[in-house]
Amino acid sequence: MDQNMSAFLRVLDATDNSTGGGTASSVAGAMAAGLTAMVARLSMGKKSLAPPEHYERIATEAEKLSRELFDGGFEDAAAFERVSTAYKMPGNTADTKSSRSRAIQTAMVHAAEVPLSNAGRCRRVLELGRDLEESYNTNAASDLECAGYLATAGLKGCAANVRINLAYIKDRKISKEIESKLEAILKD
Repeated sequence: MDQNMSAFLRVLDATDNSTGGGTASSVAGAMAAGLTAMVARLSMGKKSLAPPEHYERIATEAEKLSRELFDGGFEDAAAFERVSTAYKMPGNTADTKSSRSRAIQTAMVHAAEVPLSNAGRCRRVLELGRDLEESYNTNAASDLECAGYLATAGLKGCAANVRINLAYIKDRKISKEIESKLEAILKD
C-alpha cells in the first residue's frame, strides 16, 4: 500500500517525472472500481431491485479490480523505472551495446504490457457499471456516472500508454500481438 501511495503522490508532483499518465490512468480505474462497488453495496436489499447476490458479485469483483488497479499504478511506475535503468546502461562496446539493447527491448515490452493489463481491468469496471445500470439504487446515480467517467479515462489513458510504448518495440510480432490485444479491449 505504501508503494502504491508513493506512486500516486508522485503523479501529483509536477516536478517528478518518474510516474505519469499510466499511473494516473490506473488510479482513475481504481477509483472507478471503488465507486462501482459502493453503488452495488448501496443497492443490496432495496425493494424492487435485483437479488442481493447480483450486487454482491459486482461489488466483490469491483473491489478486487480496485486493488489490482491501484497496484497497477505502482507497477506502471516500476515499468517506467526499468526502461530508464535500461537506457542508462553502458553501450560503449559491442557486448555492452548488445546487452543494453536487449534490456531496453525487454523493458519496453513490459512497459507496454503493464498498461495493457490495466486497460483490461478498466474495461471490466465499465462492464460492471453497465451491469449495475440495469437495476441499482438511484440515490447513487451520480456515483455510478462518475465511475463510468473515471473508468473511461483510465481505459483511454492506459491505451495511450500502450501505444506510445509500442513504437519503441523492435520485434514487430510482439508489437502486433500487444496491439491486437489492445484493440480487443477497446472494441465497443
